[in-house]
Amino acid sequence: MHYSAWLARRWDDPAFPHSFPWFGTERYWGDHILALREQMAALNEEPLKLF
Repeated sequence: MHYSAWLARRWDDPAFPHSFPWFGTERYWGDHILALREQMAALNEEPLKLF
């Protein structure tokens, strides 16, 4: 999230669209949302029992 927010804040810098052409694409955001959903699912799992 922090990295994506950093890119979004800097997007008006002419170097950024050239250096990060994948940012803002449907695929980038789809992959990002999928990763967040996977993290949320992992957080919702029962904790591991060590003993």
